[in-house]
Amino acid sequence: MLLLISSLKLIVEIALLSLFGQWVLGLLAGQKKDSNVFYKLLEVLSKPFVQIARLITPKVVIDRHVPLVAFLLLVFAWLIVTWSKVNHCIRIGVEMCQ
Repeated sequence: MLLLISSLKLIVEIALLSLFGQWVLGLLAGQKKDSNVFYKLLEVLSKPFVQIARLITPKVVIDRHVPLVAFLLLVFAWLIVTWSKVNHCIRIGVEMCQ
């Protein structure tokens, strides 16, 4: 169970960091972000989570805001998974979680 929780936490953290990195790189690169290799790599990493966010958001949300929605959903997922990991570690003993 600990392996499953830790794996989910890792996936959420990678997605969060890729969305955050894509945002920062977009600010730094400006209009040339579409030709930036690292921006494209981060876009590929975060694309599944952005698509899931697009599926669950209403159509009135413009496409430009969907990555922000995905980021916020991932923050909530990270909080839930972290809370679950802490509870699990308290239940089985902190020594078993190291």
